[in-house]
Amino acid sequence: MPAVTVCLGAGLCGCRDAGPASVAPTAAPATTTVERRTLTRGEKVGGTLGFGPAFPVPAAPGGGGLITWLPAEGAVVERGDTVYRVDQVRVPLLYGSIPAYRTLSAGSEGDDVEQLERNLAALGYTGFTVDDDYTAATADAVRRWQKDLGRGRTGVVRAGDAVVAAGARRVAAVTGLPGTAAAGILLRWTGTTRVVDVDLDLDYADLVKPGAAATVELPDGSTVPARVTRIGAPAAKTLPVELSVPEGKNLGKVSVTITTETRRDVLAVPVNALVARPGGGYAVVAGTGTLPVTTGMFADGYVEVSGVSEGLTVGVPR
Repeated sequence: MPAVTVCLGAGLCGCRDAGPASVAPTAAPATTTVERRTLTRGEKVGGTLGFGPAFPVPAAPGGGGLITWLPAEGAVVERGDTVYRVDQVRVPLLYGSIPAYRTLSAGSEGDDVEQLERNLAALGYTGFTVDDDYTAATADAVRRWQKDLGRGRTGVVRAGDAVVAAGARRVAAVTGLPGTAAAGILLRWTGTTRVVDVDLDLDYADLVKPGAAATVELPDGSTVPARVTRIGAPAAKTLPVELSVPEGKNLGKVSVTITTETRRDVLAVPVNALVARPGGGYAVVAGTGTLPVTTGMFADGYVEVSGVSEGLTVGVPR
């Protein structure tokens, strides 16, 4: 797969800023001015652009029958679409957080009833009130749904009649085989949002937060913005981090720079405008003399300075 680079902020991405001069330049310098800038520092690490972790989809326990159809790898399954077929009967995807764990029929109550009714309504099967009561009207809508699925029109929904997931899913791998018993893991799927997975050194664990900005560098040299969307539990010496990225980019290895620190609206000069002072510290060349400065963040070839005024002309080496 192509290589990509992930930067968790700029300034620490691969190359370090050049250090300040140890003495004042002896040749007539070029000049620059002290200006206000936003400085960003980060950590550059490798990552993988994909769709996040893959989760197994098992056949309904005790359902019996033969698998007669499975989706292709890479297929996107949305609400109402077929996840697989058993004896040519469709098992569809419904959206929600509660697995289909029990039989639902007229008189049933609970959050899973409301979840089913929300899905039925979204698929166009209406005529009932969306709530936590499975009424005769709900059963009528279920019968219409069952007819379209190729099932018997019982008005009863059994555990395993549908697969529940939080949203649309992308098939990562097909592990079942048509013509075999409907048992075990049939396929594995992921979300449909492209994400970058990074194993970040634990030394930087306290620098990355959900929502932190990042930049993803692709194999062709182009970059796209990203955001940290999930931070996992530490494992060994690394911290798993997930970032969201725009759609339409190829999968594979990338380089990521994750922003670790940002200093906004600070006075800054190019790093090579600094000269070392005898006894320690730094100064800038102004006119025929030097002015001592206090340095802050170093990033992107610039350094934050205080002790000088905005717009001051300072020397830099030619």
